[in-house]
Amino acid sequence: MNRLRGPILRSVSRSFYLSLRILPARLRDPLSLAYLLARATDTIADTAEAPEALRVESLRNLADAIQGNAPTTTAAGIRASFGPFQNDMAERALIDALPETLEWLERLDDRDRHEVRNVLRKINQGQMLDLERFGGGTSTSTSTSTSTSTSTSTSTSTSIRALLTSGDLDEYTYLVAGCVGEFWTRVCFAHVRDFSDRTEPEMLDLGVKYGKGLQLINVLRDAGSDLRAGRCYLPAEELHSLGANPEEILANPERVQPVIRRWRENAESGMAAGLDYACAIRSRRVRFATALPALIGARTLALLRGAGPEIFERQVKVPRAEIRKIMSSVATRLASPKSLRETFRRLS
Repeated sequence: MNRLRGPILRSVSRSFYLSLRILPARLRDPLSLAYLLARATDTIADTAEAPEALRVESLRNLADAIQGNAPTTTAAGIRASFGPFQNDMAERALIDALPETLEWLERLDDRDRHEVRNVLRKINQGQMLDLERFGGGTSTSTSTSTSTSTSTSTSTSTSIRALLTSGDLDEYTYLVAGCVGEFWTRVCFAHVRDFSDRTEPEMLDLGVKYGKGLQLINVLRDAGSDLRAGRCYLPAEELHSLGANPEEILANPERVQPVIRRWRENAESGMAAGLDYACAIRSRRVRFATALPALIGARTLALLRGAGPEIFERQVKVPRAEIRKIMSSVATRLASPKSLRETFRRLS
């Protein structure tokens, strides 16, 4: 398990590993394991070199194994199928370690295992919806809408699939990230005495907003590469209200800036909720770890604002040196709520 907790976790996460290593030991196992399982299932769903049918079947099988509804040999089979497709050595190591990861899940205490399975059930649902919407690559000239949760939209000339409504995007951000805010909250209330100044329902609400905001940042950062891959998370109904279609965005990015601005503002609200969440935490270590993604997110959103239409041409990232500087600044002032709010305002 040390390999999973250390080198593998560090290699497949960027800022999240920084948060995890700050946490008290009793929190690290369920949170680290949930991250690794989510990252493994995401890797399977995103392995474009593999046939779509294989990705769908393997994701479903691994999701069943996580829930305890498939034999333990499932992980070894997925490792054999997907390992050769991984060009990234970190992701290859993660897939190779799938049997150990499921063994770790079985060793958790009952309460933590229940929480990990609960959050992975939702994350895997979101990943499966993503495969149904976009897994085939480029779309045909049709539009489909079997339900709100599986709707896509294209024009008669497009090769890009787009989510149909703002509700679809909101659902997606909840399933793959908002539910993580709930999970983090439940685990912390279970393991950290006097965890928060706020009630658990209040923290659950803030946690959902925080997680959804973080995922919106990913959507905005990856908008250009997603479009070039044939998928668009910006709701088609909002693009159509501007007289635009998904396939026109790269050629005329200025036209869709009102849509970008709306979702960027939603992400900003999510980061503000995340800061409120962190400032309500009594433990300095847990407060610091919880606040870090909000601080990095605030800086990323500032860079996205500055980049304007260029976000479709380059991916915006906060440099590692700047992340270390943020961490050092907050740690020096012992992650007090006042220092966190001052840093957040400066980064925003």
